[in-house]
Amino acid sequence: MVFCRGTRAAAPFRNRSRHRIERRAVSIIETHSARKPRIAFFYWVVAGIMLVLTAGLFYRQLLSQEAFTERERLQNQRRILIPGPRGEIFDREGRVLVANRPRFSAVLYFSDPGLRREIRETALKLYRDVRDGKAQRPEKGYTNEARFRVVKKYTDLVGRILGRPVEVDRRRVERHFARRPILPYHIIEELSPTDFALLTEQLPVTSPVQIYASTARFYPYGNAAAHALGYVSSTLDFPRESMPGDDLMTFLNKGSVGRNGLELQFDELLQGKTGSEIWIVDPSGFQVELVKNDPPVQGHPLYTSLDIDLQMIGEQAFGDREGALVLLDARTGEVLAIVSRPDYDLNDLTPIITRDTFADIEDRGAWENRATRGLYPPGSPFKLITAMAALRAGAITPETEIECRGAIYVGRKRFVCHRRSGHGKMRLADAIRVSCNVYFYEAALATGVERIAEEARRFGLNEPTGIELPHEITKMIVPDPQWKRATEGYGWVKGDTANMAIGQGYLVVTPLQMAAFTASLARNETRTRPTILRRDNGMPVAVANNRSIGLPPRDRQAIIDGMEQAVQYGTAKYAAIPGIRLAGKTGTAQKRTPLGTLELAWFVGFGPIEDPQVAIAVVVVGEQPDEANAGGAVAAPIARKVLDVYFQKHPPHSAHKPKVAGF
Repeated sequence: MVFCRGTRAAAPFRNRSRHRIERRAVSIIETHSARKPRIAFFYWVVAGIMLVLTAGLFYRQLLSQEAFTERERLQNQRRILIPGPRGEIFDREGRVLVANRPRFSAVLYFSDPGLRREIRETALKLYRDVRDGKAQRPEKGYTNEARFRVVKKYTDLVGRILGRPVEVDRRRVERHFARRPILPYHIIEELSPTDFALLTEQLPVTSPVQIYASTARFYPYGNAAAHALGYVSSTLDFPRESMPGDDLMTFLNKGSVGRNGLELQFDELLQGKTGSEIWIVDPSGFQVELVKNDPPVQGHPLYTSLDIDLQMIGEQAFGDREGALVLLDARTGEVLAIVSRPDYDLNDLTPIITRDTFADIEDRGAWENRATRGLYPPGSPFKLITAMAALRAGAITPETEIECRGAIYVGRKRFVCHRRSGHGKMRLADAIRVSCNVYFYEAALATGVERIAEEARRFGLNEPTGIELPHEITKMIVPDPQWKRATEGYGWVKGDTANMAIGQGYLVVTPLQMAAFTASLARNETRTRPTILRRDNGMPVAVANNRSIGLPPRDRQAIIDGMEQAVQYGTAKYAAIPGIRLAGKTGTAQKRTPLGTLELAWFVGFGPIEDPQVAIAVVVVGEQPDEANAGGAVAAPIARKVLDVYFQKHPPHSAHKPKVAGF
């Protein structure tokens, strides 16, 4: 057997190498001790992260749950506000003057599931047509175009049923969807009764077109007391204080707000309580579930002092003439009728005023309430003020005689009487009966303008009456030397006094003021505050500076006698009513206009004399420049028609054949 030397010699070397490897392995194993500090540090880091995550999760899920719930509520809920119906307005006997009528519209709800599905299918079909080259890509996207096409489809359906074209505005559709998606989109704002019947009969049961009901103002008597009652217009600004969901995104249905007359003056009372609906909506903003519903509540009723019977007679008696009429309860100041012409049918102003309607009213000058805002020289009815001032100043007595020869000269100017041949010698009652200008020229010159102006101010002719109607004018004028110097820049002359004595010159007042003055004269007091609200206590509205006229009974009786004689056989004879003792005064004044001088026909009066119940003032504006328009022939018959109906409804307890005053 042969041994290789090399092999034997290598054995020790291999052994030494093995030993070194084993020692190195032992060394490596020894460095990975059981403590493992690096892994422990990693464990601590992971544990810290988990602790932070757990704390954050705890904070988010438990401590911040309320905040996240609130955020979810704000994102998922929407509020709809529904204005309450306005309160009704009644006359003094409980008859409705202003009501609410149902208003029907044809609408689409974009939240309707069937309509939304149809819009999606239309958008998908449109996309496929564009992809296949059958249509062009819509400018504003597939969904917008699909929505418009679906709306147009149902608009055309409504048009076919009604037998007329119904237009659809693309921008209106887009604007509605962007701003008010959960409110109904109106295809037709207001359906006529015929339209309503056709749609309810012929619309398919499955059609998404629905009939939407709301309310609009209704005026049963059309133009009666139009300026006093007023009108409303649509608005999104209506009462909504202290309502749930103030922090939610809110959508508003249109309400209404008073724009004139009682509708404006008592808007807060008439406004209903706003209702609300709170809905859960889907991510697209459409209703899913109603979670809260507070229905609207109708506003409070308003009871006026108006008597619609007397109002309608006044309207009919006036016809198409321009002017105003005010009938007051002389005891309380309640307005029983108030007419202003020209006027308008209040139903033409609701729910909207069209451009044509507005232009027509504007062209006719019909917006103005001439009873409370019309400024007119009062003419001969002002002679009653002149008479009282002269009596109180001692310038005349009831027996003072002044001769009328048809005219007098004041300075270099000739002032004429309406009877150019003259009336001869006149006493106070006679002068009132025939309305003699010369008598009152002379009485005024002897009295002085300051005393006459003071007397007019005692009766409140220099200030608004304070009636509960908006925009009563404040520019009435009771002139005196100080006023003229400040306004015109030069001094007062005696001719100004003569003009003022017969209700001409710078003097201007409203028909309502003249009615209030007449009621005060009837009660032997100086102030009457007219009210258009019913007073159930039978007492007048308290007014400052009201006192007795302060004339001796004999002096006041002379004035009343003259007014009674005027009705019996004088200038106001066309106002006479058999069996009723009336006191009246007619007048004719002049008003300068750009077209020329128009004559104003006046009548004021009250009755019965023995127990005054009503007072009236009527002014009628002439139609053509320089055309005769006498108060006795024009205004007095209008007053008679109204007073006749009043006394038919309220016969005086002491009605008897009239006596001739002074005999």
